[in-house]
Amino acid sequence: MKASIATIAEKNRIVNNIIKAITSRDHFLLIGHKNPDEDCIASMVSFSLLLSKFSRSAHLVICSKIHSHFQYLLNICRYNSIEILEECRKIPENISTIIIVDTPKPSMMQKFLGSSSLLSDSNILKIEIDHHLEADSDYIGDNGYCLVDEASSASELVGLIAFKLNNRTELLETHQVSELFSRNFALAVLTGIIGDSKMGKYLKTNREKWFYRYFSNMFSQLLSKKTHKGSKNLSSMKEVFTELEKLSEKEDACFRYMMERKNSSSSLIRSVVLKPADMEYLKVNYDHETIITVARYTADKLAEESGYLSLIVYYDDPDISNLIQFRMRRSQGFKNLDLRKVIDHFSIENGGGHPGAIGFRIDRDLIESIDEYVNLLISGTEALIKG
Repeated sequence: MKASIATIAEKNRIVNNIIKAITSRDHFLLIGHKNPDEDCIASMVSFSLLLSKFSRSAHLVICSKIHSHFQYLLNICRYNSIEILEECRKIPENISTIIIVDTPKPSMMQKFLGSSSLLSDSNILKIEIDHHLEADSDYIGDNGYCLVDEASSASELVGLIAFKLNNRTELLETHQVSELFSRNFALAVLTGIIGDSKMGKYLKTNREKWFYRYFSNMFSQLLSKKTHKGSKNLSSMKEVFTELEKLSEKEDACFRYMMERKNSSSSLIRSVVLKPADMEYLKVNYDHETIITVARYTADKLAEESGYLSLIVYYDDPDISNLIQFRMRRSQGFKNLDLRKVIDHFSIENGGGHPGAIGFRIDRDLIESIDEYVNLLISGTEALIKG
């Protein structure tokens, strides 16, 4: 199980190990979790930009269709000669280092042809950057190279590496790096920080809030300074967040369909259960990425509507898996329950997340009645809220 790094000295040692890898190795492969969200993509892009400063080759593995909201992040890669391996096409043969970001455990990592052999190759260094702790999380990276700690996002941890690296002036001079913090780097890190925490709404501890304010304000100021006035480029936290929250016309129709299935019988938890017939309808009318994106958006909206929690349940396409997916979110104003306790309370094995959001999966053959199971889940969670 993943846990916070015990001491500052240990955290610095890990960061220094990662910096040494950046400056001494050459061909890097960056991988995130399946169906990547804003933090997953942003942390891959921002780390790749650090690599490009040292003339290292970076390849991003993105196998699923990416939402148009993130197109500016992919454009940053193309403008900086960072290769995007879309649809999991053939991976370069000379990879020396794999960077795994924002991925709670090995089973959630994006798989591709040859991924198992690459991960098992002891000659290839595995670096991990993640903020998902406890529950059934598990390490993927090599010992001494896992920057896994409490943070608003994986992107915040990439920002931490950059700040440590920026203090190594002699190292920067040796590699002729004149400016580490570019506008694009600031934009990528900021996207991950505010996207995963929803502008800080889902942070609980004072430590998380302090780091969120520190990094988001720092990068927001940097982004504003490096964006020319009158340009159409994103230049503030609010503009980035607004862009991430936009729904297209098709997504809005999908959202309305989900909201029509809202259950408000619980005073504390708003829920939507999308049964096989619902998923069949959605599959015919919308692509998989749209459904996943709108389900996340619906969870956010329902959480704020309830003032406490939201629960979204949907069935995977049988061609993909036999699992039922559960997503729970906490509202901005409710901080009294660490949602990971729900996973512990119900002894759920296939799940994880952070205090403000969790996800877990259960084989559909193990649930005789989805309505009864959801009612049990809601009543048990209500009991946890009430203490």
